Parts: sequence; C-alpha cells; structure tokens
Amino acid sequence: MRRSSRAMLQMEMETPHVLKYEQPTPITRYPEGVNLRFYDDSSTLTATLTAGSAVTYDKSQVLYATDSVVVVDYTTGDTIYLQDIVWRQMDSIFFSNHPVRAVNGQRITLGDGFVSDERMAHLRITRQRGTIEFQE
Repeated sequence: MRRSSRAMLQMEMETPHVLKYEQPTPITRYPEGVNLRFYDDSSTLTATLTAGSAVTYDKSQVLYATDSVVVVDYTTGDTIYLQDIVWRQMDSIFFSNHPVRAVNGQRITLGDGFVSDERMAHLRITRQRGTIEFQE
C-alpha cells in the first residue's frame, strides 16, 4: 500500500500476509507483521516502523500494532522500542501509552509513552524519565 499527497509519496506499507474479515466487525489482520516507511516532501526516507503483528479496525481507521514494535527515526538516529503502537488515521497521529526505550549510540532514553504526527516527522517520547549515558 502506498499513500501520497499531491503526487508526493508520504508512506508505504508492506506485509507478507493480509486477512480481511467482515463479520462481526470489519477488520484487516496482518498476522506476519507490517513494515511502514515514511518520507518527507523531497521523497527522502525519514522513518520506519516495524511490528510483528497488526490489526486495522476498518470503520474507525485505527491500526493497532504489537509484538516487537520498532520505530527508526533517520533524522535523529534514534531507534525506539515499543510494546505497542496505535495509528489513528482520522486524527493523523501515532501514539503509545506503554513504556518506551529510545537508543541513539550509547544514549538510552526511557519514557512512559510515545506520540508522533502521521508522517513520523515529529516523534516525541512522553513522560520522559531521563537519559542514561553508559560506556561499554
């Protein structure tokens, strides 16, 4: 699946397997995971999101991804590890209210949640508890 605006690619989603259900509620399952790639206005890859499993609730346009969720922010170099993430497409946001760990080199930042715009251009760890510097 590809999403664009004014002929500019914004996002691509790949998945090896899709299951569509109409009853009792219309949903789309991605049992083997998803890989999303986000691009800026100059078609440069800015971030990726991978998850081992996901489901889209078709009527509400909400994607819920779980199982080893990883967001890589190529702008900052952060790799963000999440328990789960929600994409509310109607509100154009991604968020998680569960513990988050961001790694950038030897810096580790912990937080209690995550929020981003739909293009993964403005990633933010919510309720940040601090940064731990370490040397191996």
